Amino acid sequence: MPRIGIIAWIQESNTFLPEPTTLAHFEQDVLLTGAAMRDHFIDAQHEVGGMLRMLAKTDVETVPIFAARAIPFGAMTTDTHATLRSRLLDALRAAGPLDGVLVAPHGATVSEAVPDVDGNWLQAVRNIVGPAVPIIGTLDPHGNLSPAMVAATDALFAYRTNPHIDQAARGTEAAELMLATLAGRVRPVQAAVFPPMAMNIERQCTSEEPLAGICRYADGVRERSGILGVSLFMGFPYADVAEMGSAALVIADGDHTLAQSTADELGRRLWEHREGLAGTFLSVAEAVTQAASVPSPACLLDMGDNVGGGSPADATWLLHELARQHVTPSLVILFDPDSVAKAEAAGIGQRVTLAVGGRSGDLHGPPFSADFAVQFLGDGQFSEPEARHGGFTHFDQGRTAIVRTDDGLTVMLTSRRVPPFSLRQLTSFGLDPSTFRVLVAKGVNAPLAAYAPVCRTILRVNTPGVTTADMTTLPYHHRRQPMYPFERDAMFS
Repeated sequence: MPRIGIIAWIQESNTFLPEPTTLAHFEQDVLLTGAAMRDHFIDAQHEVGGMLRMLAKTDVETVPIFAARAIPFGAMTTDTHATLRSRLLDALRAAGPLDGVLVAPHGATVSEAVPDVDGNWLQAVRNIVGPAVPIIGTLDPHGNLSPAMVAATDALFAYRTNPHIDQAARGTEAAELMLATLAGRVRPVQAAVFPPMAMNIERQCTSEEPLAGICRYADGVRERSGILGVSLFMGFPYADVAEMGSAALVIADGDHTLAQSTADELGRRLWEHREGLAGTFLSVAEAVTQAASVPSPACLLDMGDNVGGGSPADATWLLHELARQHVTPSLVILFDPDSVAKAEAAGIGQRVTLAVGGRSGDLHGPPFSADFAVQFLGDGQFSEPEARHGGFTHFDQGRTAIVRTDDGLTVMLTSRRVPPFSLRQLTSFGLDPSTFRVLVAKGVNAPLAAYAPVCRTILRVNTPGVTTADMTTLPYHHRRQPMYPFERDAMFS
């Protein structure tokens, strides 16, 4: 009976955020070994869940080894990286001989000392299991694919959708290829191309042009003889590393030349559309003015405070502008444990003066001060049964308060940062999305799976912040040069 191990280490690291990711961030989310991984992921709409469910249908021994995941934040501390890497490799050695390893890196994980964490740990896994054991896995298309990741593995599949609602399917696909490889039916080889371009996050929705057309083209390539997999990488612009940028990867059956030539073809396709992928930018004032007159509810996507990109979740630019233009009823969610505590001290039904948000510095706006009525107090746990971005099922935003001004500004205050991946974040606490003119979601594309079904208008807003959509304003020191759109005369042959 073949023994197939499963390893996952997932975190998106925003190097422009001064606060680092620590071990506590993983302990707060997912840090598991062995059988506990199966219990946690078996029903999840996550790639590890897809792997586990696929292998359970076959005559193989599934060996859960290590899983670590943290909500996007700053680069990991050196100690955190060293601790997690040591735990992963210790668990791998303790697992015994393996016939194959399924892996789930993110692709944009950075530590203070190691810019390519994913390439680093994948190579360490390869060193332990040896060159003959297939390593096959998944990646987030927001990953900054590196040559080290490609060299350390036999095959990698990026999610095909953004918002990411196909993670479980890609985990299943990786497991199916592993089984076919072990049975001798295929021999996967892969190759990648790295055009000198960065795709603006505002243009990374796979159902919107021009990316939708590129994805359709990739779908056609997947049907070609000898091709086992095709992946497009949009890239993660908030990691200041040499690997930052877009890429394409192709898996072929035993033919490296075919894999490379097909990857090159897709790279040229990306490059040809670089201008259309550079993004457009709607200001805060313009967005709120439009929201006052378009069909409601309108969702304002706060791109500069994109929690799924590592931002602090307390930016107030849109809240201030909604108040200034008197656009209500509106809802904003802010990470602000101090204000939660003050609301709890006041009690439900009481009034309290609060200065909410704006704790993380001038870049994300000043606190918003007002007199509020406390409408809700409680724990912040909720569940999402559907496939949503990130494959998350259970959420915990800590102690939560909902407060409202007399003129219709509602603010949900949380004690933990939670990205807006689920409408249950509202409905579980008595908020009806349809009753608001404006819903502010701190993201770019990830919230669409949850918010698009109930919002008649979607507006992406170029707010300031560590995840601002206009990446040309960010202080890079390590990216490749030349690179489009930073250097408009960059060339790719």
